Amino acid sequence: MVLGFLLARAGVEVTVLEKHADFFRDFRGDTIHPSTFELMYELGMLEEFLRVPHQQVSAISAVIDDFTVPIADFSHLPTHCKFVGLMPQWDFLNFISNKARACPQFHLRMESEVTDLLFENNRVAGVRVKAPQGMTEIRADLVIGADGRHSLVREKARLEVFDLGAPIDVLWMRVSRHRDDPAQTLGRFRAGKLLVTLNRDDYWQCAYVIAKGDFPAIQQRGLPAFRADLETVAPFLHGRAAELKSWDDIQLLSVAVDRLRHWSRPGLLCIGDSAHAMSPIGGVGINLAIQDAVAAANILASVFAAHANSDQSRRADALDWRLDEVRQRREFPTRITQGFQLFAHKNFIGPALATRGPIQRLPFPLWLLQNFPILRRIPARAVGLGVRPEHVHTPDAHTSVSTHDHPQATN
Repeated sequence: MVLGFLLARAGVEVTVLEKHADFFRDFRGDTIHPSTFELMYELGMLEEFLRVPHQQVSAISAVIDDFTVPIADFSHLPTHCKFVGLMPQWDFLNFISNKARACPQFHLRMESEVTDLLFENNRVAGVRVKAPQGMTEIRADLVIGADGRHSLVREKARLEVFDLGAPIDVLWMRVSRHRDDPAQTLGRFRAGKLLVTLNRDDYWQCAYVIAKGDFPAIQQRGLPAFRADLETVAPFLHGRAAELKSWDDIQLLSVAVDRLRHWSRPGLLCIGDSAHAMSPIGGVGINLAIQDAVAAANILASVFAAHANSDQSRRADALDWRLDEVRQRREFPTRITQGFQLFAHKNFIGPALATRGPIQRLPFPLWLLQNFPILRRIPARAVGLGVRPEHVHTPDAHTSVSTHDHPQATN
C-alpha cells in the first residue's frame, strides 16, 4: 500500500490488489515506528496521521520473574515522534489508501486474489486474479509481490528461499484490559513462559510465545491449563483468561525467518515479508517492509518517469536493469536485523522458554540495561529507526499529471 501510494503520487499508474473485502485482520502487526512517523512528516501528513487513534510508547521494559528491566528509551531519537505508536494495521492501511485515492493514478481492487503469474518470453507480464465477477487477468510493466511470509507470488516466480530457522511460534489472542492494569511491556517472563501484551485501549492483544511445534501438545493439555499458564505469567489477568472460550479464540502464528537469494526476476520484485520473513521480535517486520517500499519507490519512480513515452519493450528493459538495486539497497539492513533476531532467539528467548524455576540473576546484557540508562538508546535506535532508514525522494506529481502518459505497476 505504501509503495502503491508513493508511485501513484509520483504519477505512475498503479493497481493494488487485496484479496479480502476489508483490511480488518485482528492479528496483523500494529507497531508504527518512529521511522514511519518520520516518513509521514516528510510527506506532509504527520499532523493528520497523529489524529488516527493510537497509543504512544516512549519506553519499553520487560518483567522477568521479580525483575523489571528497562529495555529501550525512545525519547532520545533524532525524530519528530520519539515513541512507537500502537495502531491497528487496518487503520494504518485505511489512512494510506484514502491518501492514495486522491491520486487519479491509484486503483485499489478489493476481493481480488492473485492466483498465478502471467509469463511472456520468460518475463512476468502480469497476474491472474480471482475476483467476485470471476477470473481475470491484469497485465503490467512490473508486478510487486508484497503478499507476506507465505507469498504465492514468490512461489510462482520460483525464487530461491533461504530458511534461517525460527525456534518459536506465537499464539495470538485478546483479553479485556482494565484501566488500572500495569503499563506496556516488551514481555513478561516467568517459569518458562513468555507473554507480550499490546495495549489496544479497551483490550490487550496478547502474544504468547511457545517453542516451535508445541501448539498440539498445549491443546492436548486442555484450555483450562492454558488459561492457568496465562495467569501465571501475568497475574494481573486473573479471572480474565476465562474470556477465551475455545481454541477458536486463539490463533497460531507460525514464525519464520527467511530471505530470498534474489528479490526479483524480469518483470517482478518482492518486498517486505515476501522477500524476507521476520521474527516478531521487536515488531520490526512492518518497519522493514515500509522501508523496502520507500527504497523501491525512490529507485523505480524515476525509471517510470524517464520512459513514460517509450514503447513497452524498452520500458520493461529499463525497469529490469534497476530491480536488483532494491535488494542491494535493503539486503544489508535485512541481514543485520535478522541476525539480531536469531541472536535473541538463541540467547534469550530459547533459554527463557527452557527455564522452569525462578531466575536468580539477570543475564549480563539485561543487567547492563538495568544499571546504565544510556545503553537503552541502542535498542531504541535499532527498533525505532533500524539500519539505514529511508527517506522519501519521489516527487509529488499531484493530479495535474495525465493518467494516459504513464505505464503501470501492479502491487
